[in-house]
This record gives sequence, structure tokens and C-alpha cells, in this order.
Amino acid sequence: MKNVVAGLAGHIDHGKTALVKALTGIDADRLEEEKRRGITIDLGFAHLRLTPELQVGFVDVPGHERFIKNMVAGIGGIDLVLFVVAANESIKPQTREHFEICRLLGIRRGVVALTKADLVDADILGLVRLEVEELTAGSFLEGAPVVAVSSVTGAGLGELRAALARAAEAAPERDRAGHFRLPVDRVFSVKGFGVVATGTLISGSVAKGDEVEIYPSGRRARVRGLQAYGAAADQAEPGQRTAVNLSDVEVADLRRGDVLSEPARFRATTQIDCRLELLSSAKPLKHRAPVHFHSGTAEIEAEVRLLEGPGPLAPGASAWVRIALREPALLLPGDRFIIRMFSPVTTIGGGAIADLGEKRYRKGEDVAARLGVLASADAGARVALLAREARYGVGAPELVARTGLSAREIAEGAARARLVSLDQPAWYMDPAWFQAARERLVQAVGDFHRRNPLAPGVPREDLRGREAPGAPPFVFDALIGAATELVADGDFVRARSHRVALKEDEERARASIESAFERAGLATPAVSEVLAQTGLEPARARTLLAILLREKKLVRISDELVFHRSSIERLRGLLAERRSARFQVGEFKDWTGVSRKYAIPLLEYLDRERVTRREGDQRVVL
Repeated sequence: MKNVVAGLAGHIDHGKTALVKALTGIDADRLEEEKRRGITIDLGFAHLRLTPELQVGFVDVPGHERFIKNMVAGIGGIDLVLFVVAANESIKPQTREHFEICRLLGIRRGVVALTKADLVDADILGLVRLEVEELTAGSFLEGAPVVAVSSVTGAGLGELRAALARAAEAAPERDRAGHFRLPVDRVFSVKGFGVVATGTLISGSVAKGDEVEIYPSGRRARVRGLQAYGAAADQAEPGQRTAVNLSDVEVADLRRGDVLSEPARFRATTQIDCRLELLSSAKPLKHRAPVHFHSGTAEIEAEVRLLEGPGPLAPGASAWVRIALREPALLLPGDRFIIRMFSPVTTIGGGAIADLGEKRYRKGEDVAARLGVLASADAGARVALLAREARYGVGAPELVARTGLSAREIAEGAARARLVSLDQPAWYMDPAWFQAARERLVQAVGDFHRRNPLAPGVPREDLRGREAPGAPPFVFDALIGAATELVADGDFVRARSHRVALKEDEERARASIESAFERAGLATPAVSEVLAQTGLEPARARTLLAILLREKKLVRISDELVFHRSSIERLRGLLAERRSARFQVGEFKDWTGVSRKYAIPLLEYLDRERVTRREGDQRVVL
């Protein structure tokens, strides 16, 4: 079934609540004070099955200017507006303000209801129609159905239902596969059940048993039960009026303006970059002007910072701005918002979020070009820009948190933009940066070989630390793998063409070093003595020693003790003949003929190699 959310908008006492009751049979005024005073103070909700496959949920909002903030909390995230104008009063101040709020929030379709039509004659009704057409000219409501109705007599209700059905059918269906987000508008406790949070599910779905996170606090909770449109449900779908019974939290842990969403999927923010449209009725907006910021069900004090010059922003103009919030909130690119002045408290503008305000802009940077890309519908261009701005690329979880796109949308956009991508983990890099970084590595390895011709290659971590400091290991591995000129050889990276070529005197010295250790057996000489006998300068001699160690012709068991491989192999064979035998250091000295100077380091080496195991003062041959 398709679920569509319709918000009511209009001046106080123009009959919104009565119209909802006449259409649905549900009284949306739930508070005693509302019933006593005859006005809507907070949000009210009702629903209507228009066809077997189409259900509309109505959000009844206050019309009084004192409760506009509640109106905004209800009107955000709706699919269409039922715009109410009383035929006996026509256009009023809050009519215009509600209309501007709907326009700023990006609502694309709606129906106009001329209520209280039974109180006026045909001529007056005709004049009101003309005034409505004048108000809506050039807007999303231009050409929308205008239906005269009476909640008292029932006249026009059938025509209104039909008009609502057509508008609802035209509304795009919400994405069930999108990320689950439920802006909270009410929190209360039910005896025997616990905490209940309600809201209109704007995207994704939620099921009994799911774990959810409460943004911005970060608290986790479990979905104990669900209701959709007042009926028990195992799963709630986007567009449905939803009540979520939560375990593991208290009423004090939630409030209106919070958002229930997927655990660890997003992060709350205190800054957003956006395109702000200032109403022509507003005063010029200065840099750092304080405002009330409204998005979803949240109302937060904020400050507007102009990004395209010192300002002020002229009435009727639009500009890229950064809005700094005094409290964190879960907001995503594409979310709509409005801003209201502190005094007098009136709506002055609104727009859409382009980016979370995490980037620090440099003087002279083309902010408009950057945010224009991020505000576009081109997922590939957006992902490419964020990957280009990240030093070593960016992972899919970060892109989801920054853009609100799904992992699939990100992968498809990255493919269109021809980004360099990795599968495990899902990671995206700018191709120009990747090519330049690869070339820098090739150059760095080549330079190292020219300076150190006898070295097998650059130590891997040294190379990463110099050429890609802070790069994730898998990014560095991808760069090495893409450089066909390079080979990763154990802990070293070398040029594919590199071969250690010894000079004649170095070949003689290498043979001399190996022979000295081989002749010595387990009574190995000091390393410094052997190297000194080669006649080479110390650095070259130590390089030859490193080559023999790398070739495993020599074995280093401590900083100062090096043995020939053949000596260690004979020792292993000697111990293999004594498998399971227990012995002490003295017995080992007798078996091998070595002094304690060699016995202790050799035994510690054998322990590390799991040839022996120490047990108190004894060892056992494994």
C-alpha cells in the first residue's frame, strides 16, 4: 500500500481540524486545552483510506502565530499540502506565512480547500478564489485544485477526496530501501509498556526487535513494539504515522526534535552549509544574525554566517550560507529547513542543506561551485568531490554519513565518475591523485636504489611514513599493487628491475664473512671482528652481513650473536635425537661444547623457535 503524508496549513480558525474530522471521522485535537479553547496548539494526526491501495495520513498543524514552531514540526517531510482558506475570511497573515513555509520546505503539490463555503454566497466565493489564485501564482500551488467545502453540511467533501486522491497518486513513493529516519514529535510513557516515541516515518523502515539510535544523544534502544496509524504492526513503512515502543530508555532520554535512526550510521552536526532564500518580506540579513532554525521536528537557536561576502543578504535574494547550531542535530543533505527571526518572531527564509559544515574554507575558494556540486542530484559528482577533498580517499560509511546516499547509490555514482575503488573495505579515491601518488612511490623507490645499491629495497613502513604518512595500509597496498614497476618483497618494496650487484671486492668480502661464521660452528666470533677483517668500510661490510642474513645463510639470535645456518641446523638435529628429554643449562653445555656465553642466548632462541620449552630451571625438548 502506498502511504502519503498530507499536511494541513492555513490561518487560525479557518476550519482545518473540523475539515480533517469531516474527511476522516477523527478529531485531531488531542489536548484538553485545545478542545477548551477551540484552537489547535500542537500537532494532530488522522488518516484516511482513499483507495484500497492508497492511504493518506493528515498532519493538522496550529494556525496561530504563537504556535508556528509546532506547525513547522508537522509540515516538514510531507508529500502534499491541504491548504485551507476560510471562504468567509479569505487570505490572512498566517495564511501567507504558512504558504511561504510550505514553499520554502520544497513541497511540490497540494490541494486548496475553501472551507466554510456554506457561510458565503457565490460572488464572495468567486472573489476568494481569485485571491487564492493571486497568492499561489508562480508557485507549486499554481493550477492546483481549489475545492469549496463545508464541514457542517458535507458539501464538496467528495470532490475534495477525489482531488486529494489524484494529488496523492502523483506523489512519488518513498524509498523503502532508504535509511531509516523517524523525527520524534511526541514522547510519553504508557503503563505496562514503557516509553513511546511518535513521528512520521520519512524514509526507510523499522521492525519489531530492531536496535535504533537516538540522535543526537547517541543512546541506543530496542524496538519493543510498533503501531502504524494506531494499529499494531510488525514493521512500519515510510510515510506512515508511527508509534515506537522503546526499551532500555526513559522518557527523559528523548524529546521532540530527536531522530530515531540506524545505529552508528550517521553523526549529529552543529554546522550545515546550505542555500538560503530570504523572503522578500524580510529585512536584510546580516552576517552572524541570530535565528531560530527549524528542520524536521527540531527547533534550535542558530547563527547565519554568509559565505559569499560580507552581506547583508537582501530581501528576496538567495545565497550560500553556513548555519551554526547551538545544539547538535541529525541533518542530512537534501533536508529542508526554515529560519525565523527572534524578534519579531516571523518566518524570514529557508532552503535546503547541501553539506555538513565540516570543511574549513580558504580565502578566495569558490564556495558556490563546491556547494553547487554537493547540492546537485548527481551522486557521482558529489562522491567524486568528497573523494578528491579527502587526502587518501574516503570510505563508503563516511560517504553515507556525509551525503545520506545508500551504499549502492555511492558505488554506482563512483563508477560513473570513474573513481579508483577498492572492495574490501569499500573505498573511493580520486584517479588523478592516485596516479600522481603511484608515480611518487616509483620515483622514491628509484631514488633509494641509487643511494643504496646493495639494499634489497625500501623498508615498507619507512616508505609509507615518508610518502604516504597517515594513509590506511590498504590504500598504500593498492598504490604498490597498481605500480607495475614495483614489487612488494616481504618487508621491503623494490623496483622490479632492481638486482643487488656486488663489486669484486664485495664478493670476496661476502664469502669471507660467510666462511668465518661457518668455520666457527657454535663458538661464533664477534660480528665486529668478522666485519673488520673484510677490509671494507663499516657501512659496506654491514650491508654484506644484511644480505647474508636476508638470504638466510646466517642466523641472528641476538644483537651481538650471529651463527651460520649449518651450525643451527646441526644443533636442531642434535636436539631432535633427545625429543621429550628434560635438561638444564649444564647438560646443554656438555652436549654442545659451548660456554655459558653462547648457551643462554642459544637456549632463548630455541625457546622462541619452539624447539625447547622452559619449565622452571629445566627445559624440555619439544
